[in-house]
Amino acid sequence: MTKHIIPRYKLMLFYDPAPDGSDDYYNFIMNEMIPAAHEMGLYIFRVFHTLWGDYPLRQAEFVAEDLETIRSVLNSDRWQALETRLLEHSTNFSRKVVRFRPGFQL
Repeated sequence: MTKHIIPRYKLMLFYDPAPDGSDDYYNFIMNEMIPAAHEMGLYIFRVFHTLWGDYPLRQAEFVAEDLETIRSVLNSDRWQALETRLLEHSTNFSRKVVRFRPGFQL
C-alpha cells in the first residue's frame, strides 16, 4: 500500500554518473539505494538529468516529513555505506538539505 506523506524537507543529491558503469549504476540505484532510503523514511521525489550548463548531470531528490528523519538517515551507518557505494559509481558528488518547495530547486 502506498503511504501518503506531507513533504516538508528535501534531501538533494548532485553527481555525475561514471561513464563506464551504467548497468552497475542503474542496478545499484534502483535495487539498493532507493529501496533502502524508503525503508529509512525517505521517499524518492524526482530525478533530473542536466542537458547543458556547468552542473552535475544528475539531481536526485528525496523527501521526508521532518528534518529529524533526514538527520537520522544521514547519520546512519547504512546511509553512509550507500553514499560510499554511490561514490564508486559517480564523480562530482554533493548533497544538501532544504525546506520542501514543489518547484525546481538548486
